[in-house]
Formats: sequence, C-alpha cells, structure tokens
Amino acid sequence: MNIYEILRRPVVTEKGVAKKESERTLCFEVASDANKTQVKTAVEKLFKVKVAEVRTSTTAGKLRRRGRFQGYRADWKKAYVKLKPGEKMPEYAEI
Repeated sequence: MNIYEILRRPVVTEKGVAKKESERTLCFEVASDANKTQVKTAVEKLFKVKVAEVRTSTTAGKLRRRGRFQGYRADWKKAYVKLKPGEKMPEYAEI
C-alpha cells in the first residue's frame, strides 16, 4: 500500500481540531487493514515530521433510513497521530 491508500483523509471535526491545537495530535481516516506502523511511516513521509505515538479506533457504521428503506453505513478506522515535541504542526491545506 502506498501512503495515499493508507491515509484517506483528515477528520476535521470540533474534537479533531481541538486535539490538534491542545495536544499536538492529528486525526485521519485510514484504511481498515492499515496498522499503526504503516500509519506512522505514512504521516512521517507525507508531512516530513516525527511521530511520537499512534492510536487507532474502528468505528462501526450507523443504521440509516430513507422512508421504509434502511441500510448501514460502512465501518471505518480512525487514527490519532501525536507528534514529537518541537515538530512543526502541518496544515491540511498545504498538501
């Protein structure tokens, strides 16, 4: 897998932005079969920073309905990537 298959998109939510500003932690949607070491190397190559720690969580898809029709959204995986002290915090618009 290349780095663009591992890191799908940044998760820009209130919680994600707050973690970015206060804890120096980036939040990404990642491939479901990607592990922590793959996420770490992908972030280091893409943003040219040093990563201190990676935490991942798998989110189950929610039930969605349209009238009488119903289905589930897909499951997805989220990664919180904490940068080492002294590293410059990248902006997502710079890519």
